[in-house]
Amino acid sequence: MNSPIAIDRNEILKRYKTIDKYTHKGIQGHALIIGGSYGKVGAVSLSAKAALRTGCGLTTVFVPQCGYEILQISVPEVMVVTDDHEKYISEIALNLDVDAIGIGPGMGQKMATQKALHDFLSNNSLPLVIDADALNILSHNPSWIALLPPKTILTPHYKELERLIGKWHSDEDKLGKTIVFSLVNQVVVVMKGAPTYIVDGQTIYVNTTGNAALATAGSGDVLTGMITSLLAQSYKTIDAAILGVYLHGLTADIALPETGYQSFIASDIIANIGKAYLSLKK
Repeated sequence: MNSPIAIDRNEILKRYKTIDKYTHKGIQGHALIIGGSYGKVGAVSLSAKAALRTGCGLTTVFVPQCGYEILQISVPEVMVVTDDHEKYISEIALNLDVDAIGIGPGMGQKMATQKALHDFLSNNSLPLVIDADALNILSHNPSWIALLPPKTILTPHYKELERLIGKWHSDEDKLGKTIVFSLVNQVVVVMKGAPTYIVDGQTIYVNTTGNAALATAGSGDVLTGMITSLLAQSYKTIDAAILGVYLHGLTADIALPETGYQSFIASDIIANIGKAYLSLKK
């Protein structure tokens, strides 16, 4: 097993692209976030807001009808497309020109939603980030993993990872099984934790930013939005994962002196993405 490459400032500056002063929203990338269900629309709101804050020019969300007003009010900068169903996603019918898609936050695992995910994956070839309930649906239907475009990014926390690769006996075993999973399925796995590892086949990266403040509801939804945004801005898959994870952790390091560990919430990650970016310029 190769030693992990540290994701530090030097590694980031090799990959980070500055913004062209003549750019416009039409060429800054269009991200799509698919998810939400009754009582869990907040997850999509966090992902969508994070996508915008991370720099994509446009963000659209696809949600059940119960999410329409919530999103139009809570994130007015986002465009909203709704499912036919009131409380959960039943069919992902899209006629949109987007550059990257994040799917899963708050989506739930209703049978109709599972079928909708299968049909979506069968027809999608765009860069993709898979998180939360979309990961859980895949772990129930492992043959569907073959439908993913090569280099799809999966962002499991430990429980979601266990459902995908099975139980492990040690940290080394966990990493070994994740490497095999990544190689066999041609996917990039962001193993969320302390620290977060990114597994791209035989190449492993370990993040150096972040602290215990990130152990809060919605933190992963924000990360999904950030990575999807970077993919939409035409970063290479591995660079989007590395930069997203690094900036996500950095927001908690920046905010900690003001918030402490306990009062830091997922919205504070989004509020500090700008400062995280500015720190790359110093």
